[in-house]
Amino acid sequence: MARLIRIAQTTLRNCSSCSPKTLINGQPNPPLLQMHNRPYASEALSTSPLTANILRILRTEIEYQSESAPPHQPPAKFDSFAVEDRPGEQWITMRRKFGDTEEIKIEVTMFDGYESVPKTGDDGSGEDLRLHISVLVDISKGDASNDLEFLCSAWPDRLEVQKVYVLHRGRMPAKPYLGPDFRDVNEEIQQKLRGYLDARGVNDELSLFLHQYMMNKDRIELIRWLGNLKLAVEK
Repeated sequence: MARLIRIAQTTLRNCSSCSPKTLINGQPNPPLLQMHNRPYASEALSTSPLTANILRILRTEIEYQSESAPPHQPPAKFDSFAVEDRPGEQWITMRRKFGDTEEIKIEVTMFDGYESVPKTGDDGSGEDLRLHISVLVDISKGDASNDLEFLCSAWPDRLEVQKVYVLHRGRMPAKPYLGPDFRDVNEEIQQKLRGYLDARGVNDELSLFLHQYMMNKDRIELIRWLGNLKLAVEK
């Protein structure tokens, strides 16, 4: 599965219908730390002026990030999905059951790209950035039947399907045929597959939730990373 995810990510990066630009600072930063503030006076005695200056800047940045737009406790559920979020990782996993037999697993990146769009407003001049999230949806019935995997793009207002894979449980070929781009599939099939996902809660509402969730996670991970950096400099 890990190999197929890598193939899927490569496919999405090369997808001309989506083509999100890569975020320059899009690497996730390791969620909230307990900040151990040491007395500044003793710190000044035990560290060099350069180290003390770095620590001062880090403390200031941590305070700013924590107070300007403080992150909140992320939700553990959305609709019928349970959300699994491990601190310091750039993915989250969502799971639910559908009916008596289906297991649905969704793997979601943090923001990994963007597109430029015209600004909305009175004059309409300039551009806005719309952030992109990659979403991998696995639907399994847990028996000898094939699994389905949907590679999707989550934008702030919609979920777009990019590819659909048919996975042969336990007997995937070395170089599997991954199917056409979704936009090239028969229109009626596209419509039915979107309805198939929507019935399972994979839709535009999920895309909106993911953007809100990742905006909060991005702040949490940044503060954690700053805290880890501060602790490393202090030692």
